[in-house]
Amino acid sequence: MSICNRKIMKKYLNLFDFKQKVDYKTEVLSGLTVALALIPEAVAFALIAGLSPLTGLYAAFVVGLVTSILGGRPGMISGATGAVAVVIVALAISHGPEYIFATVVLAGIIQMLAGFLRLGKLMRLVPHPVIFGFVNGLAIIIFMSQLDQFKDSSGNWLSGQALYTILGLVVLTMLIIWGLPKLTKAIPASLIAILAVFGIVVAFGIDTKTVGDIASIQGGFPPFHIPNVPLNFETLALIFPYAAIMAGVGLIESLLTLNIIDEITETRGRGNKEAVAQGAANILSGVFSGMGGCAMLGQSLINISSGARARLSGIVAAVALLIFVMFGAGLIEQLPMAALTGLMMMVAIGTFEWASIKTFNKMPKSDIFVMVVVTLVTVVLHNLALAVIVGVIIAALVFAWDNAKRIRARKSVDEHGIKHYEIYGPLFFGSVTAFNEKFDILNDPDEVIIDFKESRVVDMSAIEALNKITERYLKVGKKVHLRHLSTDCQKLLQNADRIIDVNVIEDPTYKVAVDKV
Repeated sequence: MSICNRKIMKKYLNLFDFKQKVDYKTEVLSGLTVALALIPEAVAFALIAGLSPLTGLYAAFVVGLVTSILGGRPGMISGATGAVAVVIVALAISHGPEYIFATVVLAGIIQMLAGFLRLGKLMRLVPHPVIFGFVNGLAIIIFMSQLDQFKDSSGNWLSGQALYTILGLVVLTMLIIWGLPKLTKAIPASLIAILAVFGIVVAFGIDTKTVGDIASIQGGFPPFHIPNVPLNFETLALIFPYAAIMAGVGLIESLLTLNIIDEITETRGRGNKEAVAQGAANILSGVFSGMGGCAMLGQSLINISSGARARLSGIVAAVALLIFVMFGAGLIEQLPMAALTGLMMMVAIGTFEWASIKTFNKMPKSDIFVMVVVTLVTVVLHNLALAVIVGVIIAALVFAWDNAKRIRARKSVDEHGIKHYEIYGPLFFGSVTAFNEKFDILNDPDEVIIDFKESRVVDMSAIEALNKITERYLKVGKKVHLRHLSTDCQKLLQNADRIIDVNVIEDPTYKVAVDKV
C-alpha cells in the first residue's frame, strides 16, 4: 500500500474512532456506573417538568443510546436534563405530555438543521471565562440539588439518627471514590462505592432513603407513537418557541460539555456531528414517549473519570438503564440514595474549576466579572443557555470597548509639507469617535495622507467615518489620500460605494488601496 493510500485509510479510520484501542472491561463497568447515576437524575428531571418518571427514563435511554452511537464525542453521556425540564415545564402543565412529545420532535429537527448548516463552529465564540462560569455554576447546581436528600417528605431538614445515618453513608461513598483510585484503578471507584454502601445498608438493615422512595421506575420498552396533537398552524405557533429554546439550550449545553471533555481527554470531538446526533436522538425520544434531553456534564465526567473513552460505555449505560427499568426495577429501587448522593457530590467537586479561583488575582477584571455573572445566572435562574449568551454578550462588549480605546494616530509632516496620519488599531463602530478626534482639519496642510498599514477598516460605521472625514477635508479645499488599505478593506469600500460616497482622491505618488509601498 502506498504512503498516500495509507494516509487516506488512516484519515477514514480516525473518522470512525477506530484508532483508539477499546478497554472493554473499563467501558462496561463505567457504563454500569453511569446507568445507576442516571436513574435518580432522570426521575427528578421528569418530575420537575411535571411528567411521569418513565418519561425521563425513556428519554435517558433513547437520547443516551442514539448519541453514543452517532455522536461526535465518544465517551460523552447524554440523557434527560434539568435544563430541558425547566424549558418545557410550563407547556407540560398547560397542555400535557402529548404536546411535549411534539415539541421534542420539533426541537430535534431544529438541532439537526443546525448540525447540517455547520453551526457548531459558533462555539468558538464562547470565551474561556464563560466556560469557567458555566462549569462552576453547573457544579454548584449539582451540589445544591443533592441537599434535597437531607430533607424529609415534608421538606424539613432531617435531624437525629436519620441525619447521621445518611450523612455517614454519603461521607463513606465520597471517601471510597476519593481513596480507592490511589490503591487500584482496575474497577471504577464510583461503582465500588455504590455497591459497598448498598451492601452495608442491606447487611445491617439500615433504614435510609432509597431510589424507590422517590418514585417507581418499573416499566416496559418505550412505546412508539406519533404525538397526538392537531397538525395545524396553531399547534406549530404554540410549540415552536418552546422547541427553539429547547434546541438552543440542548446544543449549547452539549457543545460546551463536548469542549470540556475534549480538554480533559486531550482529543477533539466533532461539534456538527454531535448536533445532528442530538437532533436525531430528540426526534426518536419524542416518538418513543421521552421528554428529550442533551449532554450531561456530571454523568460525562463520571464516565471519563472511570477511564471510559469509547462509544461502548454510553451504549452500555443506555442499555443497562432500560434493563433496570424492564427487569431490575425491584432491585434498583432498593439502592440507597446516600450512595448516589455521595457520587454526585464528588462529581460536583470534580466539576468545579478550582483553578479559576486560584487565578482570580491574575485574571483581567473583565474576565472575572464575566465568569462571576455566568456563574450567578446559572445558579439563580438554572438557565444554562441564557447564562452562556449573557456571558458571550458581556465578553464581546468588553472586547469592543478595549479595542475602541486602542486606536491611535502617529502624526508627522514630510519634506513636501504633506501631513501623515499613521493609524494603529482597528477602525470599527466602537473606535469611530476616537478616530475622528485625531484630526485637526482646519490647521492641517492642503494635502493629507491617512495610512492604514497598521489598521483595518472593519464595518459600515468605519466606512461612514472615512466618508465623513474626507468630506470635511474637501469642504475646506484640502486633499486627502487613503493609503495601505488591505484587500478586505478595499472590498468593503467598493461594496459600500453604492450606499455612501467614499471620497477617495488618488494621485501619481500615493496609490489608493495598495498593499505595498
